[in-house]
Amino acid sequence: MPMLPVPSTPHALASPVSARTWWWPLVIFVLGTPLWLQVGEPASFVAINQWCGPVAAEFWTALSLMGNGWAVLAVTAPLLVFAPGLMVAWLCAAPFAVLFARTGKFFIESPRPAAVVDNAQMRIVGEVLHNVSMPSGHTLTAFAVASGIYFALPLAQRRRYGWLWVLAAGAGLSRIAVGAHWPGDVVVGASLGMLAGLLGHQVWMRLPAHQLVATAWGVRTAALLVASSILFLLTEVQDFAENRAVQQVLAVVAIVSLTGYLWQMVQGKRRRE
Repeated sequence: MPMLPVPSTPHALASPVSARTWWWPLVIFVLGTPLWLQVGEPASFVAINQWCGPVAAEFWTALSLMGNGWAVLAVTAPLLVFAPGLMVAWLCAAPFAVLFARTGKFFIESPRPAAVVDNAQMRIVGEVLHNVSMPSGHTLTAFAVASGIYFALPLAQRRRYGWLWVLAAGAGLSRIAVGAHWPGDVVVGASLGMLAGLLGHQVWMRLPAHQLVATAWGVRTAALLVASSILFLLTEVQDFAENRAVQQVLAVVAIVSLTGYLWQMVQGKRRRE
């Protein structure tokens, strides 16, 4: 992962998002109207699923991890050491992402592709899912994390980190590739995920600066969550059996990052004494 900038005073460097930016989730939602209305389905799903077919399943399952909470905690664990304020930024978006995902799946009884499409015409990786399709929770999570971090970056540097959106979009595409979601589910997930990130950014901008440093309780809580992610990544399969090797790598990243964070805390305490 390319190194993210280290804002020493995040609020001083970050800029409030413009009014125009708030239209982005709506634009995505509107442009995706034919998809979430399932115009041309199941043909478009089958076409995308088959187009992704030549690529190894392990590639798509690994991308799908970018929408798994425990995996995301491990992926972003280095922020504890290098930019704790950015760790807090995406965690501020997380409650909104959970709310949107849970609400959508509770109220919308949408069948999964495997319940509609002849399974012989599609590639299914992992468990065969049949219901609560809308929205794609993994896509929603990936876009919430990406936007939470992206909008907390200094305005002049945001363009350099457009890869965050590419990674989030890849997570969304992976949900179609593994046969778990319709394209419309992914589009709605992306829209709601960006909205969650923008709302989280408003919370983040209102936090006092001392809550964005390594010694803050919010960052310490994030460190505990990273520690929990290590346990789950090493002991439980996350989404797909194909992810075992990737999970082990992510666990190592989280362990090294957490060790570095604790070392910083100890060194800081010694200097204060």
